[in-house]
Amino acid sequence: MKIIGINHEMHISSACLLEDGKIVAAAAEERFTREKLTRKFPLETIKYCLKEASITTGQVDYIATSWNPGIYFTKFNPIYSGQRRHMVEQLYSIPDNLMQLYVRPEVDYVFQEISGSFGKIKTYYITHHRTHAANGFFLSPFSSAAILTADAQGEFESTTFCHGKDNKINFVKGINYPHSLGALYSTFTEYLGFMSNSDEWKVMALASYADSNNRFYKLLKEEVVRFQVDGGFELNLSYFKGFLHDQPSLYTERLVETFGSARERNEELQERHFEIASALQRISEEAVVHLLNWLSQQTREKNLVLSGGFFMNSVFNGRVLELTPFDNLFVSSCPDDSGNCFGAAFYLYNHILGEERGTPMQHNYYGPQYTDSEIEETLKGYNLNYTYEENISKKAAKLISEGNIIGWFQGRMEFGQRALGNRSILADPRNGDMKDKVNRAVKFRESFRPFAPAVIKEKQEEYFEIGKGGDVPFMEKVYSVKPDKRNEIPAVVHVDGSGRIQTVTNELNPEFYSLIEEFKKITSIPIVLNTSFNLNGEPIVCSPGDAIKTFYTCGLDALVIGNYIVHKGVLK
Repeated sequence: MKIIGINHEMHISSACLLEDGKIVAAAAEERFTREKLTRKFPLETIKYCLKEASITTGQVDYIATSWNPGIYFTKFNPIYSGQRRHMVEQLYSIPDNLMQLYVRPEVDYVFQEISGSFGKIKTYYITHHRTHAANGFFLSPFSSAAILTADAQGEFESTTFCHGKDNKINFVKGINYPHSLGALYSTFTEYLGFMSNSDEWKVMALASYADSNNRFYKLLKEEVVRFQVDGGFELNLSYFKGFLHDQPSLYTERLVETFGSARERNEELQERHFEIASALQRISEEAVVHLLNWLSQQTREKNLVLSGGFFMNSVFNGRVLELTPFDNLFVSSCPDDSGNCFGAAFYLYNHILGEERGTPMQHNYYGPQYTDSEIEETLKGYNLNYTYEENISKKAAKLISEGNIIGWFQGRMEFGQRALGNRSILADPRNGDMKDKVNRAVKFRESFRPFAPAVIKEKQEEYFEIGKGGDVPFMEKVYSVKPDKRNEIPAVVHVDGSGRIQTVTNELNPEFYSLIEEFKKITSIPIVLNTSFNLNGEPIVCSPGDAIKTFYTCGLDALVIGNYIVHKGVLK
């Protein structure tokens, strides 16, 4: 059984291909079009998936998408259905008129079959937050779990409580937009001078620079967010303009009057901005803990799945098990909308069609890969000087230990917004100046943003306070660096003493594991600084050509691509 899963027009387009419940290929469309966060239909990604599986469109059994337009029929149909302007619009005017007879607000999907000379296309339009829940639960190792989803907005929902059991996801209840923690965070992201639905992790990084117990936290708790006894919450909508109308800004004058003037995009950051970010992070965490405590009471589960764009918040993810009654946590490599191509496909395969669940997600290497011969052909096409190395991990580790910043391009491209050792920029964590150097010369981004420590699994507890949180294969949680180890790896320690770690195993990424092992042999440190292989404002590199172009437009010292090394001049 072959299913194409699609996420389209929600923050970032993506697609995947399942064969009998196994992920064959997946990517975000931005990697092929080179337009960051593109919402265009993921046509190039679908072509890649079909090519990877050596099949044609006619061999696809189902298409599943992560948005359910049927939900809107109950609200908008009488207004719009009778006002078609052209006969071609019968393709949707007849179905949406008929939907008035069948669709109820609680229906979790709509099915459509179109027949033509191309054959039949069977498409399931699945409710957005159900696909978030499926992206988390059906990729998790749990046979049953409590599930919380949260983002800015689905069709109407912003938050859902679910209970997953075997191959079913049971809906408990939802909270509708405009009462939305994702929208709350996005609004203050814009207020602080950053781009909403894009730069929220900048605000998360800023939050560590101030004490959260400040006047802005008190204002948020007293004026903006109200917790309810049934596990829900409400926002004071008088602070949020964008929630009610299509406006150029998301906040009202009342928010400015209460919290002070908004920061301009390039304005220098002040202490007040750090305090607001810290207060926002704290109130958001408290709100989710409130939701989770209620969900725990309803489900009596010890396993927890978190999904939705809000849970790209790795700081909170690292603290969940300390703050709630749950014992085990799973967050997929892509809880944001990009991962809903998986969610749609698995919701169809497991929940709707009733198929048994397969292997849990262990990695996210589902993108294109290139042979050494293909890489060398590209290098020759650019007329570059390069060398071939049999033991590429050993050579790369030596370069890093000597202070070089390298681009590391190996194997299949990662899926999701974090590079996990196949399309990465790597550097020496021992150098206290390296964080600023990478930010300034390579990533061209704000100096306050931290980088991730990639650590071999066997050594993670020597350096980090893991607790019961467990491994971090997807860089999805932040843990404290042990105080006696912070001076050893200053480039990957955030201002609050934390690190957004990545646990690396030999089983899942032997090449990257080998590099870190070689670095450990040279330096005694089992960690390298890891950040995504892209420039600020650009998608992560996909092809050898992308890697070469990025290499020559920033301050990288060497490009390690397959078994080849390219450098610009004299290495350190």
